[in-house]
Amino acid sequence: MPASALGTDGWRKPWSGPNGGSCVEVMKLADGRVALRQSTDPDGPALIYTVREMEQFLHGAKGGQADFLLT
Repeated sequence: MPASALGTDGWRKPWSGPNGGSCVEVMKLADGRVALRQSTDPDGPALIYTVREMEQFLHGAKGGQADFLLT
């Protein structure tokens, strides 16, 4: 889905770091799903995840299942 179809209000940068503002932005949709987009391309695509998918992702990340990406 084009991120622009979701509007401009409500996007947040929870994982912003010292990378010059290039980061992932998220928006919680009215039905509970979560949209993600690239902050440097706000009119580009948005990935839409269900509540369950986000729960699984966050639980796994907190549990160390993605730590291999850091090595």
